[in-house]
Amino acid sequence: MTVSHTRTPIFDESNLVSAAGLAPVLDLAEQAGLSQSLSTMRVASPNPVVKSRTLIAGMLAGADSIDDLDLLRAGATPKLIGAVRAPSTLGTFLRSFTYGHVLQIAKTNRDLLGRLSTMIPAGEGPIMVDVDDTIRGVHGHQKQAAAFGYSGVRGLNALLVTAHTEGSAPIVLESQLRRGNIRSGDHADWHLARGLSTIARMAPERRVLVRADAAFCQRVNITAAEQAGAWWSYTIPQWKTVTAAISSIDEDRWEPISYPQAIYDDESGQWISDAEVAEVASFTAFTSRPKAERVQCRLVVRRVKVKPDSQEALFATWRYHAFITNSDLSTVEADRRHRGHAIVEQVIAEHKQGPLAHLPSGKFVANQAWLAFATIAFNLARAAACAAGMGLARMQSLLRKIVAIPARLARTGRRLIIHLPRLWPWQAQWSRLWNAASSP
Repeated sequence: MTVSHTRTPIFDESNLVSAAGLAPVLDLAEQAGLSQSLSTMRVASPNPVVKSRTLIAGMLAGADSIDDLDLLRAGATPKLIGAVRAPSTLGTFLRSFTYGHVLQIAKTNRDLLGRLSTMIPAGEGPIMVDVDDTIRGVHGHQKQAAAFGYSGVRGLNALLVTAHTEGSAPIVLESQLRRGNIRSGDHADWHLARGLSTIARMAPERRVLVRADAAFCQRVNITAAEQAGAWWSYTIPQWKTVTAAISSIDEDRWEPISYPQAIYDDESGQWISDAEVAEVASFTAFTSRPKAERVQCRLVVRRVKVKPDSQEALFATWRYHAFITNSDLSTVEADRRHRGHAIVEQVIAEHKQGPLAHLPSGKFVANQAWLAFATIAFNLARAAACAAGMGLARMQSLLRKIVAIPARLARTGRRLIIHLPRLWPWQAQWSRLWNAASSP
């Protein structure tokens, strides 16, 4: 292929838009009261609503740093989505935040979730609420609160509380950026309680199942779930009481299970297509605590065979995974539900591929605000996917197919005409979203 010398690029078109899908997504947010909720934020900066909308719109358009937000000022984008602000202004805005302002952004997220009823569709089965955290690595020595955490990476710790059902993609109920060397379960009960109160308003009659890994197996987190009337299912560390209970299970009580599709086991590093489960119906957890703080529950154990060629095979035939729960699900169903906790990793991955690819500021509270706005952008993307008939689409897929659609603006009389590409493969989904966002 030869280079053509007949093509001359000129950056002179003022009526083009690179992300026309922002218009219906932001209109959907306004229907749910985004600007109204943001207007209650009392940050020491003028026009906080415009600046906050600019941050959210930029993240929806693919921005993962403050400089990337400048893409909203190109071409005719401000004519389509409203006023925007320069990256330097937005950086100053983020640095003016306090922790109280970050909590006000979290309140805006809860308000939006309460008004977007399609986020938790009606149906049978429990709502799964998952708690997990991740380390977002950072570089340089100017990042406040950065430290070496459990992963051995210097960074900041992001805690997420998500919710989903069997037929819906996960949404983020609560998020919080924390110092890098914090223990995963520290103060997680406070965020869990707030997330469960949000779910209670969204679906007051539905059963809720809280799930988390061993790092969150703490008495306070169980208490938070019980006070909300929820079931809970926590992976439990291999304490002496746990290993003793597993040893007491008779061989004839193990029930074989098979997976329609093989699953990957992180601990053993192998693909698993079958396993065995059993349970101890009466188990006492947290025996080192006072009697009033001990927990009577079920101990469900799943075991998988160790790979014959692994070093572990010299010492053991089975690898055991145990969790405690207060649900009344069958042993097999309880194990299936608990394994579904891995879906929260998808949410974390989507954040790291998007707005959380960087923590853009050296100021800790500014980065906390960045994550809080990223949570709103993520949930708005989920709401847009539902309105477009793409309910299970990942955020990056939605951005490519719905948001990042080029357009040319034209005016006729008092009407703004949006000229979109002919034969766009996802025209039907885009039109469905537009109708949902523009309808009364």
